[in-house]
Amino acid sequence: MSDLDAFVRGLPKAELHLHLEGTLEPELKFRLAQRNGIELAEKTVDEVKQTYRFHDLTSFLQVYYPAMRVLLEPADFHDLAFDYLTRAHAQGIRHVEMFFDPQAHTGRGVPFATVLDGYRSAIVRARREFGISAELILCFLRDHSAEYAMATLLEALPYRDWIIGVGLDSDERGNPPSKFAAVFARARREGFLLTMHCDIDQPDSIEHIRQALEDIGVDRLDHGTNIVADDRLVELAKAKGIAFTCCPVSNSFVTSQMKSDEIVGLLARGLTVTVNSDDPAYFGAYAADNYLALAEHAGLDLDQLVALAKNSFRASWITPARLDLFLREIDDYVAANRYGAEARAQD
Repeated sequence: MSDLDAFVRGLPKAELHLHLEGTLEPELKFRLAQRNGIELAEKTVDEVKQTYRFHDLTSFLQVYYPAMRVLLEPADFHDLAFDYLTRAHAQGIRHVEMFFDPQAHTGRGVPFATVLDGYRSAIVRARREFGISAELILCFLRDHSAEYAMATLLEALPYRDWIIGVGLDSDERGNPPSKFAAVFARARREGFLLTMHCDIDQPDSIEHIRQALEDIGVDRLDHGTNIVADDRLVELAKAKGIAFTCCPVSNSFVTSQMKSDEIVGLLARGLTVTVNSDDPAYFGAYAADNYLALAEHAGLDLDQLVALAKNSFRASWITPARLDLFLREIDDYVAANRYGAEARAQD
């Protein structure tokens, strides 16, 4: 490991765009299938790994959702979340706000409480064992009906203290933010913070971003880098203080590009941009790996990487007191570790 690699992995960071179901590593999928008596077509872990292949968002989702059938009991959801939190801790993550897709589980007969109990127990354990803090963001599946989303929101209300916000993910084609306007309005009234995916290079990307910003009134935007094509929306997002949760490595899997030009362009225009891993088990890159990939592809220097780490906390939904604490932690870390990493980066 180079000095720069070590610096980035140790750099305190928050992760804000992470799908818990997207952390299902092939080894864990295989182990849970055996534990739950589920017969897979694949007979070895290596064969499972071979199925984690796709070329766009649609083909990714065709792999992603069927894999979840191995998640049945609270212990399964606990193991999934705790394995991720352990890996995240090793990559310098101090705080994470994690998406989960309850409809992908309740729709196949797994009770909502089973999902929440498993995830919550992992969060409590991880905080106790290595100090990482974590929050949950409930995502609605946009390729299902708004009525189903509303029913899911109502089912989540007894767990309000466990869920910090709501989001929107899955297949975006023909499923605009406006379809879920009433659901997000109700979520806002219930006290949830709002975010949603505006995936890259969709047929109606700009209109979907406009709806998210103007009609829904999101607090944050997931992906959303197509906004660079519309100066008015860029200025609107800047005025509203909207942060963008970008995922460079996953971009390169579902399109032909990492979208580093767009990410750097948004930074240059004064917007708050963060770097995240999205579905790291499927894309083979966790948070620090995404920082390093973007640094290599876009030629980022150490100051820019540190700025991204600070952005990750500024864009999070933590208290001002905790924000100040984490920003000081970054400054202390940089002061103690900068020289070796900077020298290595200049080689």
